[in-house]
Amino acid sequence: MQVVSENCRPPVPVPVREERSQVWDSLKKAAFVLGSGLFVFAAFRNSVTWHLQRFWGASGDFWQAQWGKLHNLFVGNELALFCFGTFVIPAIVFWFFNIILLMIDVSGKPSIITRYKIQPDKNKPIDTVKLRHAILTVLFNEVFISGPMVLAMYRVMQWRGNPCGTELPTFHWVLLELSIFSIIEEILFYYSHRLFHHPSLYKHIHKKHHEWTAPVGVVSLYAHPVEHVFSNMMPSVVGPIIMGSHVATTMMWFSLALWTTTISHCGYHLPFLPSPEFHDFHHLKFNQCYGVLGFLDHLHGTDTIFKQTKAYERHILLLNLTPLTESIPDPPKKKE
Repeated sequence: MQVVSENCRPPVPVPVREERSQVWDSLKKAAFVLGSGLFVFAAFRNSVTWHLQRFWGASGDFWQAQWGKLHNLFVGNELALFCFGTFVIPAIVFWFFNIILLMIDVSGKPSIITRYKIQPDKNKPIDTVKLRHAILTVLFNEVFISGPMVLAMYRVMQWRGNPCGTELPTFHWVLLELSIFSIIEEILFYYSHRLFHHPSLYKHIHKKHHEWTAPVGVVSLYAHPVEHVFSNMMPSVVGPIIMGSHVATTMMWFSLALWTTTISHCGYHLPFLPSPEFHDFHHLKFNQCYGVLGFLDHLHGTDTIFKQTKAYERHILLLNLTPLTESIPDPPKKKE
């Protein structure tokens, strides 16, 4: 029997070795991030979350009492209460921030805000006809797509349990649910978003959203109806359905999701707010940065170009008042 020496085996091609190395590196980094997160959570669970728990239940049952008053206000009409919590309140949150942003975008003032613009040469001035069309599309999506989906969601949630119960969930349970929602949203949004970038779907559906290469806040919900269902709504709706969540938790989650997507599209990297550089770069380059949190982009290598840019260096939480376009400027453009 012939024994083949290790040295006689054909070498693994370099590209294959590099690909395996990248996958293994991604898995190690993902395990490190998750492991570190669990360790930190366990380490601080009895200290930080204790203080937050006190806020959640400050002055005895303050929040429970407020919920009881709201519950009584609807006199047992749980459908109306559910729609109020999952549709009306999130819509108010969305338009409160976006009306402010729209006034800034249209007027170009005040400079104390506009100096933080990510793409300072774009939308100067903003195309008001294009903007009006975007606003009307967003309103259509909210009323005629999000509205019916919330009604359908109520029926499913009723089957899952009692979404409008009189007792609020505990702080730790809400924290766990929000974490699970974020992971589910990242998975569903990344893959549905990337699917809509397939050439056969992009030109018919997703191209509408990418009419804005320099997005503004309200454009976060500017999408084809099919995309609004599968890429905007479903990633946020599935989590609460799986967990059988209380309407108060769902209200918090929907409001948070709309606020974060507004920030991601606003076009301003403002101090002390989450960085919108990641998704702004996606609108600029189209084939990079498909996700929300970024770990699936890292795993699939769809952020490699982004990582080679100044935008990646600026993708941090700004903790001072100096615009990152000044402290980390783009390299000068090459003369043709």
